Amino acid sequence: MIITAWIGAALSFLDGTARATYRPAPDRNPVLLIHGIAEDESGMKRMGTYLRAEGWEVHTISLRPNWGQAGLEPLARDIAKYADEELRGRKFDLVGFSMGGLVSRYYMQRLGGVQRVERFVTLSAPHCGSYWACLVPNDGCREMRPGSSFLRDLDTDAEQLRRVKFTSLYTPWDLAIVPSRSSLMPQARNVKVPVGSHPGMVLRRPSLRAVATALRG
Repeated sequence: MIITAWIGAALSFLDGTARATYRPAPDRNPVLLIHGIAEDESGMKRMGTYLRAEGWEVHTISLRPNWGQAGLEPLARDIAKYADEELRGRKFDLVGFSMGGLVSRYYMQRLGGVQRVERFVTLSAPHCGSYWACLVPNDGCREMRPGSSFLRDLDTDAEQLRRVKFTSLYTPWDLAIVPSRSSLMPQARNVKVPVGSHPGMVLRRPSLRAVATALRG
Protein backbone atom coordinates (compact mmCIF):
# COMPACT_ATOMS: atom_id res chain seq x y z
CA MET A 1 0.00 0.00 0.00
CA ILE A 2 1.05 3.66 -0.08
CA ILE A 3 2.88 3.22 3.25
CA THR A 4 5.30 0.89 1.44
CA ALA A 5 6.29 3.73 -0.89
CA TRP A 6 6.86 6.12 2.04
CA ILE A 7 9.01 3.61 3.92
CA GLY A 8 10.96 2.82 0.75
CA ALA A 9 11.64 6.48 0.06
CA ALA A 10 12.88 7.01 3.63
CA LEU A 11 15.18 3.98 3.47
CA SER A 12 16.60 5.08 0.10
CA PHE A 13 17.36 8.52 1.51
CA LEU A 14 19.02 7.12 4.63
CA ASP A 15 21.28 4.67 2.79
CA GLY A 16 22.17 7.13 0.04
CA THR A 17 20.72 5.34 -2.98
CA ALA A 18 18.21 8.15 -3.51
CA ARG A 19 21.15 10.45 -4.22
CA ALA A 20 23.01 8.08 -6.55
CA THR A 21 23.84 8.82 -10.18
CA TYR A 22 22.59 6.08 -12.48
CA ARG A 23 24.35 4.74 -15.55
CA PRO A 24 22.87 1.45 -16.85
CA ALA A 25 25.36 -1.23 -17.81
CA PRO A 26 25.14 -1.73 -21.59
CA ASP A 27 25.30 -5.53 -21.38
CA ARG A 28 22.24 -5.93 -19.15
CA ASN A 29 18.59 -6.34 -20.01
CA PRO A 30 16.14 -3.68 -18.90
CA VAL A 31 14.11 -4.75 -15.86
CA LEU A 32 10.34 -4.34 -15.51
CA LEU A 33 9.05 -4.27 -11.91
CA ILE A 34 5.44 -5.29 -11.14
CA HIS A 35 3.88 -4.22 -7.85
CA GLY A 36 1.53 -6.11 -5.54
CA ILE A 37 -2.11 -5.83 -4.57
CA ALA A 38 -3.52 -2.42 -3.52
CA GLU A 39 -0.29 -0.76 -4.70
CA ASP A 40 0.89 1.19 -7.70
CA GLU A 41 4.33 1.57 -9.23
CA SER A 42 5.45 3.73 -6.28
CA GLY A 43 5.47 0.57 -4.16
CA MET A 44 8.46 -0.64 -6.19
CA LYS A 45 10.35 2.65 -5.94
CA ARG A 46 12.80 1.43 -3.30
CA MET A 47 13.69 -1.61 -5.38
CA GLY A 48 13.92 0.46 -8.55
CA THR A 49 16.26 2.94 -6.89
CA TYR A 50 18.47 0.13 -5.62
CA LEU A 51 18.67 -1.64 -8.98
CA ARG A 52 19.39 1.57 -10.87
CA ALA A 53 22.27 2.27 -8.49
CA GLU A 54 23.52 -1.26 -9.23
CA GLY A 55 23.56 -0.61 -12.97
CA TRP A 56 20.16 -1.62 -14.36
CA GLU A 57 17.72 0.24 -16.56
CA VAL A 58 14.47 -0.06 -14.58
CA HIS A 59 10.86 0.30 -15.70
CA THR A 60 7.69 0.31 -13.58
CA ILE A 61 3.98 0.39 -14.35
CA SER A 62 0.78 0.79 -12.34
CA LEU A 63 -1.73 -2.03 -12.78
CA ARG A 64 -5.42 -1.07 -12.73
CA PRO A 65 -7.65 -1.97 -10.97
CA ASN A 66 -5.01 -2.68 -8.38
CA TRP A 67 -7.14 -4.91 -6.14
CA GLY A 68 -7.68 -7.26 -9.08
CA GLN A 69 -11.39 -6.47 -9.20
CA ALA A 70 -11.55 -7.47 -12.87
CA GLY A 71 -9.36 -10.56 -12.44
CA LEU A 72 -5.67 -11.10 -13.09
CA GLU A 73 -5.75 -11.61 -16.86
CA PRO A 74 -6.46 -7.91 -17.69
CA LEU A 75 -3.52 -6.92 -15.47
CA ALA A 76 -1.26 -9.33 -17.34
CA ARG A 77 -2.37 -7.69 -20.57
CA ASP A 78 -1.16 -4.37 -19.12
CA ILE A 79 2.30 -5.95 -18.86
CA ALA A 80 2.11 -7.19 -22.45
CA LYS A 81 1.03 -3.77 -23.70
CA TYR A 82 3.85 -2.01 -21.85
CA ALA A 83 6.42 -4.50 -23.13
CA ASP A 84 5.23 -4.08 -26.71
CA GLU A 85 5.00 -0.29 -26.63
CA GLU A 86 7.91 0.71 -24.39
CA LEU A 87 10.42 -2.15 -24.65
CA ARG A 88 9.50 -3.04 -28.22
CA GLY A 89 11.61 -5.92 -29.52
CA ARG A 90 14.10 -5.90 -26.65
CA LYS A 91 14.65 -8.84 -24.36
CA PHE A 92 13.96 -7.88 -20.74
CA ASP A 93 13.89 -9.28 -17.21
CA LEU A 94 10.66 -9.35 -15.21
CA VAL A 95 10.29 -8.99 -11.42
CA GLY A 96 6.88 -9.41 -9.78
CA PHE A 97 5.92 -8.95 -6.12
CA SER A 98 3.02 -10.76 -4.43
CA MET A 99 -0.07 -10.53 -6.69
CA GLY A 100 2.22 -8.95 -9.28
CA GLY A 101 4.24 -12.16 -9.34
CA LEU A 102 1.17 -14.19 -10.25
CA VAL A 103 0.06 -11.61 -12.83
CA SER A 104 3.57 -11.78 -14.30
CA ARG A 105 3.37 -15.55 -14.41
CA TYR A 106 0.15 -15.35 -16.44
CA TYR A 107 1.93 -13.01 -18.84
CA MET A 108 4.79 -15.48 -19.10
CA GLN A 109 2.65 -18.57 -19.71
CA ARG A 110 -0.31 -17.19 -21.64
CA LEU A 111 0.76 -13.99 -23.40
CA GLY A 112 4.12 -14.91 -24.86
CA GLY A 113 6.33 -13.69 -22.04
CA VAL A 114 8.59 -16.74 -22.16
CA GLN A 115 9.67 -15.57 -25.60
CA ARG A 116 10.52 -12.03 -24.44
CA VAL A 117 11.83 -12.50 -20.90
CA GLU A 118 15.25 -13.91 -20.05
CA ARG A 119 15.10 -13.77 -16.24
CA PHE A 120 11.87 -14.04 -14.24
CA VAL A 121 11.93 -13.25 -10.52
CA THR A 122 8.98 -13.44 -8.13
CA LEU A 123 8.91 -12.23 -4.54
CA SER A 124 6.38 -13.72 -2.11
CA ALA A 125 4.10 -14.66 -4.99
CA PRO A 126 1.09 -16.88 -4.15
CA HIS A 127 1.88 -19.44 -6.84
CA CYS A 128 -0.23 -22.00 -4.99
CA GLY A 129 -2.63 -19.44 -3.55
CA SER A 130 -3.00 -17.73 -0.18
CA TYR A 131 -5.79 -18.29 2.33
CA TRP A 132 -5.90 -14.52 2.94
CA ALA A 133 -7.39 -14.18 -0.55
CA CYS A 134 -10.50 -15.93 0.80
CA LEU A 135 -11.32 -12.75 2.73
CA VAL A 136 -11.71 -10.53 -0.35
CA PRO A 137 -14.72 -11.33 -2.60
CA ASN A 138 -13.48 -10.06 -5.94
CA ASP A 139 -12.43 -11.89 -9.10
CA GLY A 140 -8.69 -11.48 -8.68
CA CYS A 141 -8.66 -12.67 -5.08
CA ARG A 142 -10.84 -15.64 -5.97
CA GLU A 143 -8.19 -16.55 -8.52
CA MET A 144 -5.51 -16.33 -5.84
CA ARG A 145 -7.23 -18.77 -3.49
CA PRO A 146 -5.63 -22.20 -3.05
CA GLY A 147 -7.04 -24.68 -5.53
CA SER A 148 -8.73 -22.05 -7.73
CA SER A 149 -9.48 -22.95 -11.35
CA PHE A 150 -7.13 -20.11 -12.38
CA LEU A 151 -4.19 -21.64 -10.53
CA ARG A 152 -5.00 -25.17 -11.64
CA ASP A 153 -5.05 -24.00 -15.24
CA LEU A 154 -1.66 -22.26 -14.92
CA ASP A 155 -0.21 -25.42 -13.42
CA THR A 156 -1.08 -27.44 -16.52
CA ASP A 157 1.78 -25.92 -18.50
CA ALA A 158 4.02 -24.42 -15.84
CA GLU A 159 6.88 -26.48 -17.25
CA GLN A 160 7.40 -23.86 -19.93
CA LEU A 161 8.82 -21.62 -17.20
CA ARG A 162 11.94 -23.78 -17.36
CA ARG A 163 12.70 -22.01 -20.64
CA VAL A 164 13.72 -18.89 -18.66
CA LYS A 165 15.94 -18.26 -15.64
CA PHE A 166 13.18 -18.38 -13.02
CA THR A 167 13.85 -17.50 -9.36
CA SER A 168 11.19 -17.49 -6.64
CA LEU A 169 12.13 -15.55 -3.49
CA TYR A 170 10.17 -16.25 -0.32
CA THR A 171 10.30 -15.79 3.43
CA PRO A 172 8.89 -18.27 5.97
CA TRP A 173 7.81 -15.29 8.10
CA ASP A 174 5.37 -13.98 5.47
CA LEU A 175 1.93 -13.48 7.05
CA ALA A 176 0.27 -12.44 3.78
CA ILE A 177 1.17 -15.55 1.78
CA VAL A 178 -0.38 -18.34 3.84
CA PRO A 179 1.11 -20.87 3.80
CA SER A 180 4.48 -19.35 2.91
CA ARG A 181 5.44 -22.51 1.00
CA SER A 182 2.87 -21.39 -1.58
CA SER A 183 5.69 -19.37 -3.15
CA LEU A 184 7.71 -22.50 -3.94
CA MET A 185 7.74 -23.65 -7.56
CA PRO A 186 9.37 -26.86 -8.88
CA GLN A 187 10.33 -24.99 -12.07
CA ALA A 188 12.15 -22.25 -10.14
CA ARG A 189 15.27 -21.80 -8.13
CA ASN A 190 13.57 -21.24 -4.77
CA VAL A 191 15.51 -18.92 -2.46
CA LYS A 192 14.65 -18.26 1.20
CA VAL A 193 15.27 -14.63 2.15
CA PRO A 194 15.81 -13.53 5.80
CA VAL A 195 13.10 -10.86 5.78
CA GLY A 196 10.51 -10.68 8.56
CA SER A 197 7.46 -9.35 6.73
CA HIS A 198 5.60 -9.35 3.43
CA PRO A 199 6.24 -5.64 2.60
CA GLY A 200 9.88 -6.12 3.57
CA MET A 201 10.36 -8.23 0.46
CA VAL A 202 10.48 -5.05 -1.65
CA LEU A 203 12.08 -2.85 1.02
CA ARG A 204 14.78 -4.67 2.94
CA ARG A 205 18.38 -5.06 1.83
CA PRO A 206 18.53 -8.89 1.94
CA SER A 207 15.68 -9.11 -0.56
CA LEU A 208 17.02 -6.33 -2.79
CA ARG A 209 20.39 -8.08 -2.90
CA ALA A 210 18.70 -11.40 -3.69
CA VAL A 211 16.88 -9.81 -6.64
CA ALA A 212 20.11 -8.33 -7.95
CA THR A 213 21.83 -11.72 -7.63
CA ALA A 214 19.01 -13.40 -9.58
CA LEU A 215 19.24 -10.76 -12.30
CA ARG A 216 22.97 -11.31 -12.62
CA GLY A 217 22.51 -15.05 -13.04
